[in-house]
Amino acid sequence: MGIVLKSERELAKMREAGLIVRAVLDAVEAACVPGVSTAELNAIAERELRRAKASSAFLGYAPGGAPPYPAVLCTSVNAVVVHGIPDRRQVLREGDVVGIDFACYKDGYCADAARTVAVGIVSAPARALISATQECLERAIRACVPGARLGDVGAAIQGHAEELGYSIVREFVGHGIGRAMHEPPSVPNHGREGSGLRLRPGMVLAIEPMLNVGGADVRVLHDGWTVVTADASLSAHVEHTVAVTDDGPRVLTAA
Repeated sequence: MGIVLKSERELAKMREAGLIVRAVLDAVEAACVPGVSTAELNAIAERELRRAKASSAFLGYAPGGAPPYPAVLCTSVNAVVVHGIPDRRQVLREGDVVGIDFACYKDGYCADAARTVAVGIVSAPARALISATQECLERAIRACVPGARLGDVGAAIQGHAEELGYSIVREFVGHGIGRAMHEPPSVPNHGREGSGLRLRPGMVLAIEPMLNVGGADVRVLHDGWTVVTADASLSAHVEHTVAVTDDGPRVLTAA
């Protein structure tokens, strides 16, 4: 499957899905308080998904021989980088950080976004990590203009993260998105300016920086999904679905 450029009609459809994703994440973020289980967060996402008459992009997803993903939401706490599975036994505590990742389909088109949320009062290093990860995403979005290169997007993330002393997760990347959740091209969180695929109007990318306080190495737990930092250091993950247009980047999952 090659890269599929989206028409304005298709971008409007993806925007509808993107607004649902944002609304679901808003509802989940509001519930990220001490004493709430990650299973309860998933139940909130399920409720909002039903209200929107949309369908989950995560539930049952099973790429490359992985077991079917069992929830509509990913909840990644502290040293979990991405793909944490909601669990009634996992209860949020004061000072935790939790990545909430959600994607859905509406009328055949997909949108995908993630946030890392502070639970109660968190440490200064945790606040700084969340802020830096968001800044990396914002810089990457600004690079999404016609004529730029895919390497410019990765370089924007890598340069800022490493300047601040954070490591970049390289084994997991962003992706194209449209009628499928994962479409070409892969969107690495590292790169060299001026290298790689040239960006064109109609391309839509899910850009998702993943930054670690410690080393860059990660491992996947026995459940086949949960990705954790190898050194148990804190991690953060944020994501938006972004369209490349003649008028500049258009964030389909923002307000």
